[in-house]
Amino acid sequence: MELWDLYTENRTLTGRTHIRGEEIPEGYYHLVVHVWIKNSNGQYLISQRSASRPASPLMWECVGGSVLAGENSLEGAVREVKEEVGLDLDPASGILVRSVTGRVHYGVKFRDILDVWVFPYDGTVSLENATTDEVAQVQWMTPAQIGALLESGQLVGTLSYFSKEIHQKAEG
Repeated sequence: MELWDLYTENRTLTGRTHIRGEEIPEGYYHLVVHVWIKNSNGQYLISQRSASRPASPLMWECVGGSVLAGENSLEGAVREVKEEVGLDLDPASGILVRSVTGRVHYGVKFRDILDVWVFPYDGTVSLENATTDEVAQVQWMTPAQIGALLESGQLVGTLSYFSKEIHQKAEG
């Protein structure tokens, strides 16, 4: 059973927890992270969801997921990266580039607070070090390649913000 902390719209921790899979009560939000890992060549590490994933199997995405009860956004980001792609990132190197509460995607309102992180990384990636089987494969891709995945419908649609908001800020 996965537990999440619940927050108010203003990101105030409420002291209440929530069980993953149950409906989040009206007026409450849970914390979610997206993590973009960028190498010194300007490429980003993109992962393909495993075929067994219930939502969006075999689609491409950045690392991400729900922050667990007791974690903060940065701790959740570092943990998700370790779980999904087996990397140990330096928390001090992460940059929070976007935070959105109650985002809407194709008319669906998410009851979450989404924090988007960018981390530099130039080492090797081996999925053998991952602690889950959520990812089928990883690739380093340029922003143009990521844009092409989005246009072809192969990138998870909730990442459509990448080129306008993340890559530009990571370059700045």
